[in-house]
Amino acid sequence: MRKVECGKPSDLKIAYIGGGSRGWAHALMNDLAQTVHFNGEVRLYDINYKSADFNAKYGNWLQTNPKAVSNWKYRAVKNIKECLKDADFVFLSIQPGKIEDMGVDILEPMKYGIYQPVGDTVGPGGHIRSLRTIKDYLFFAEAIKKYAPKAWCINFTNPMTICTRTLYQGFPEIKAWGCCHEVFGTQNHIADIYSKITGEEKPDREEIKVNVLGINHFTWLTKAEYKDIDLFKMYLDHVKTPKVTNKLGRSKGIKKDLYFNSESQVSNILTRRFGAIAAAGDRHLSEFVPWFLSSKDSCKRWGFNLTPYSYRIKRFKEAPIQFAKTLNSGKHQELYGSGEEYINQMIAVTGKGKFTTNVNLPNKGQHKGVPLGAVVETNAVFSSKGVKPVESGALPEEVTQLVLRHVINQETILKSVLTKNEDLAFTAFANDPLTGKIALDDAWKLFKTMIKKTNFKFK
Repeated sequence: MRKVECGKPSDLKIAYIGGGSRGWAHALMNDLAQTVHFNGEVRLYDINYKSADFNAKYGNWLQTNPKAVSNWKYRAVKNIKECLKDADFVFLSIQPGKIEDMGVDILEPMKYGIYQPVGDTVGPGGHIRSLRTIKDYLFFAEAIKKYAPKAWCINFTNPMTICTRTLYQGFPEIKAWGCCHEVFGTQNHIADIYSKITGEEKPDREEIKVNVLGINHFTWLTKAEYKDIDLFKMYLDHVKTPKVTNKLGRSKGIKKDLYFNSESQVSNILTRRFGAIAAAGDRHLSEFVPWFLSSKDSCKRWGFNLTPYSYRIKRFKEAPIQFAKTLNSGKHQELYGSGEEYINQMIAVTGKGKFTTNVNLPNKGQHKGVPLGAVVETNAVFSSKGVKPVESGALPEEVTQLVLRHVINQETILKSVLTKNEDLAFTAFANDPLTGKIALDDAWKLFKTMIKKTNFKFK
């Protein structure tokens, strides 16, 4: 992780919405324990108070680790006002709806031959998840406006674009951005390719300077540089070599229980065909276009697996048990770094340096060809003056058309909730590339079933 210099540690108040989080909250605790830049208090709010209270105990115990260099206190709170009051930073990471709703998001479309490796951003699952997320985030935006209007707000929840867009819809003056690490993986992959081609030592992924466009999980790069070397052209030439092209669509499959791995074949073929680097994991990229998920097993020939709901629910139930065992053992494990960049972002906006990275922000004109106000993935400069998007230009026209379909759908989903219009929500649902493979009347049946089973109400 890139470091930003600073002086004396600052005392901060952090509000954590979704404070019972099994993943992001623990990552934040580990990162905060290792930063010399800040001390303070983290207030954890969750609709499941017991989960937040456990995390408070876990966070306070983590601070007793001999290698912790900061001084943080964690406490669970029972209402959002107490969580947010006068907070300097607000972190948001929630499970939209019940975990069982994810089963509906994934399993119901399968009955119609629609397969989703992730199902949290687009596709039928992503659309229904978006509906329930918007209601939550409108509530959060109003609460932040009321109790912490000057706070910096960092979102981790998916669907990232919808969450960030809704925060700005509910509170236009909010100081919010969405953090996602998908581009980091692409930078690392480009660094690997550079090292293999040149025989030089592999650069740190942070040294690969990229121009970021598109939307979250459907992100694209139109420039990539290392020092004065044009890695963009090197990478495009690489994906056109027989060593790469001869494997496309011909994978023998990866180990069946590796649910988060891929061979980058989807990224490679999209990059080769469209002339910009597809900069997200294959599991995400494949859901934005109609070409890789034609059957239950089609993903295998492209070198990735579907992530079954059974695995998700098992992990969801087992995680707190494992964390409790760790806490009750009293034996400290090694502190780990999340690899995320929110600490450096926090350092910069509190006036202790400048920092540039990619985040999700409303389009203020930095991304040509996309409507103003729509949330896009973009480079931005963090400083005491705020968060300023970096002008990124435009994607190739053919890629813009792919991206715009989803931008329009996401804006339509938001509008459907604001206007309580079920028919409008369905137009976005039906217009999704994955849903488009089935008949329109079947799409309506699927939509109504998913709405009913997740207990979503437009009124």
